[in-house]
Amino acid sequence: MTELLAEELIAAIGLVRRRLRRSAGRPFPLSALTDSQAELVRTVRRNPGISVAEAAAELGLVANTVSTLVGQLTERGLLQRTPDESDRRVARLTLTEPAREQVEAWRDRRTALVSGVLDDLTPAERDALVSALPVLTALAERLHPEEQLRKERV
Repeated sequence: MTELLAEELIAAIGLVRRRLRRSAGRPFPLSALTDSQAELVRTVRRNPGISVAEAAAELGLVANTVSTLVGQLTERGLLQRTPDESDRRVARLTLTEPAREQVEAWRDRRTALVSGVLDDLTPAERDALVSALPVLTALAERLHPEEQLRKERV
């Protein structure tokens, strides 16, 4: 039962992501990026001023990998790296204004698409989604690489 649920959940989430990506596309500056680069851009958008180490932890990557991605995205004019005021060794990351505008416009398109579909659901279907959100969030947290490492140590 658990294995079947896992397979169906993965399939459903994948289908939603693929259909949303096909419907909304990617914002122009992200269209030519790798998945890792695009995920870093989204992470920085959600967490302006995040450090490289914090972004690495959030993404489940090593800091050197994120540092390389930051360099690539900075060269493309999508990210700005600013030294931390209290510790000059720490770089704080923000999106450049053009990148932020494009990413937010893309987010708005995606939100509008999903909102329109949610409006077509029955109240019971919307309630079921609302009830599922905390469980999906808990599942995502437990799938985080740091959580997996913690479990392995116990």
